[in-house]
Amino acid sequence: MALTIRWFPPSWIQIKTGGKILYVDPAYLSTYYKKYPKKIEYAKWPDPIDGLPEKDMETADIILVTHHHKDHCKNVTVKRLSNSSTVLIAPQCCGKELRQNVKFIKAGDEMVFGNIAIKAVPAYNTPEGNSTKKQHKENMGVGYLISTENIRLYHAGDTDLIPEMKNLGRITAAFLPIGGTFTMDIPEAIEAVKILRPEAVIPIHYKGAELDEFMAKAKSIKNTKAIVLKIGEEYRI
Repeated sequence: MALTIRWFPPSWIQIKTGGKILYVDPAYLSTYYKKYPKKIEYAKWPDPIDGLPEKDMETADIILVTHHHKDHCKNVTVKRLSNSSTVLIAPQCCGKELRQNVKFIKAGDEMVFGNIAIKAVPAYNTPEGNSTKKQHKENMGVGYLISTENIRLYHAGDTDLIPEMKNLGRITAAFLPIGGTFTMDIPEAIEAVKILRPEAVIPIHYKGAELDEFMAKAKSIKNTKAIVLKIGEEYRI
């Protein structure tokens, strides 16, 4: 089965597979799109910022949110991408922002929708991790394993390098944060790649992180393809 992926900053992933549209962490913040020509903004500061990277983005069948911070969880963006049949999945910490029907999930829970299986996995900062701001407590946010046919995608959410990564099994593509402030930095992300051994790794959640450094180190890991996606660029599996 063909599957396509698009990335939008900071950690927003669009997945198309089997006629279904999934989004992970759709949250429009204008600061990430200043030079992106396709953006459309419906309201600007000082009003609540409301926009999309592109005007004609498809409505979602499933939306996954990893945690409550505004660069990952934004009710107005979720509503722009939803209709009455959209399934919205998020941890309990997102309940205040997502003021609509939410299927709450916690690490270890799994939900199945046809041939798409979604499992929440841990995501958090550790005292010893390289992240400089420890904003993500254990058992608050999650990452996601998304499985369909023989494809398994891992969206790590906002996390440091954590021991639970050793138990995730085979990964087709991993989306790993590398920014280093609220998440893993590049050295920790490289260690995560060595543990996960994904067929492909795509960096997310960075602003000013040295992508060349990450790519050079990731490319030295055997059997893993390192990919940097431009905003809105499509990658096909």
